[in-house]
Amino acid sequence: MPDSSAAPTPPPATTRRRGAELNQAIYRAALEELAASSFEELSFEKIAPKAGTGKSVLYRRWGTTAELVLDALKDYDAGLGRPLVPDTGTLRGDLLVLLTTFARVLDEPRGRALRPLLTQRPRLPELFTHVMSEVILPHQAVLLDCMHRAVDRGEAAPERATARTAAIGPRLIVAESLDRGTVPDAEVEAIVDDVLLPLLRP
Repeated sequence: MPDSSAAPTPPPATTRRRGAELNQAIYRAALEELAASSFEELSFEKIAPKAGTGKSVLYRRWGTTAELVLDALKDYDAGLGRPLVPDTGTLRGDLLVLLTTFARVLDEPRGRALRPLLTQRPRLPELFTHVMSEVILPHQAVLLDCMHRAVDRGEAAPERATARTAAIGPRLIVAESLDRGTVPDAEVEAIVDDVLLPLLRP
């Protein structure tokens, strides 16, 4: 039998994350926490242990949770900061790639973190404005660029390839996501084939 008088083995020491690894852990923790609750419930006290760090680290870097959330959403890896730039050679192909990718992102914590920001816009007007200008609009600019390339190929009418038209697809995807919880590929195809292509057709 083992010697019960022996001192228990101490747990292995945990290594504190630092630098870029710590930033990624904080960003992911913030978005996961926001996706699982609401902005009112979000706090450095909840984010810090999920990120494996102390809350004082967060307080030194960000003045508010809104500042942290914005940085997290703008991040290329943890957030939505790296716009996908497809070039399938056809307008339909590009739209399907962009909107299908967006629909799948909305199923992830980083995408679900957008929901409280969109649905609670009146409570968070300043953060909403920053998220729109620094996160959403750069992605819509890529979609608009795809439409302009389609104009050059003769697939789309130049007067219809506008920023307003580029916003329609993402808004429909967001609406479906809020209504259903997820957006199947078939619904994305219907949005492209039944709404966007007829609208853009020369």
